[in-house]
Amino acid sequence: MRYLGSTKNLAGCAGGIVGLGLHFVGVGGAYWLGVVAALYAAGALAAPPERVRLVPPQPAEEAEALLRGLDSLVARVRGLGNRMPAEAIERLDRIAEVLCGLLARPAELSAYPDTLHAVARIAATDLPTTVQTFLNMPWWYAVTRRVASEPSAAEQLLTQLDLLEQEARRIAEEFYDADSRRQADHTRYLRDRARRDEK
Repeated sequence: MRYLGSTKNLAGCAGGIVGLGLHFVGVGGAYWLGVVAALYAAGALAAPPERVRLVPPQPAEEAEALLRGLDSLVARVRGLGNRMPAEAIERLDRIAEVLCGLLARPAELSAYPDTLHAVARIAATDLPTTVQTFLNMPWWYAVTRRVASEPSAAEQLLTQLDLLEQEARRIAEEFYDADSRRQADHTRYLRDRARRDEK
C-alpha cells in the first residue's frame, strides 16, 4: 500500500501513460504493452528514492504540531454545538490550557523527554480518542443509554476528562517545580548578596 503512493510508483505511472499515448498515436504496434511496461519500469527506476527520516522531530517542531492539533480539536468540538455536554467542553478547555502552557516552552520541555512524551500522549492520543469515541455515538444514545450498571457514555466522558485533567495538572506541577526551585535559589542568592554588602 505504501508503494502505491510512493514517488517511484507515481513516476512509473507517468511513464506508463506516455506509453499508452504512444500506442494511441500508432507507435509501438503489436508491442504496445511491452512499451508501456518498459516506460513504467524506466520511470520507476529513474525516480528518486523515498526520503528516510530517522532523526526525530525537534522539540519546537513537535510542540508546534501538538499545539495546532489541540487548537484544531477544541475548535472542532466548539463547532459541533450541543453534541457535547457543556461540562465536557469546560474540562476540555482547562486541559488544553494546561497543555498549551507547557508546549509554549519547547526548549525547556526538551530537557525533560519523559514530560514531553507524557504531554504528547495526552494531546495527540488520549484526548482526541476520548472525544472521538463519544462523538461517534448518536447524542441520544450517549446521554441516556446505560450498559448494565455502567454509567452512561456522557458520564464516562466526564470521568475520562477529569482523569486527563488530573494527569495534565500533575505533569505541569512537576514541570513548574523546577521554576519554583530556581526562584527559591535566586531568592537565597539575593539574600546572601545583601548580607555580604552589609558587612
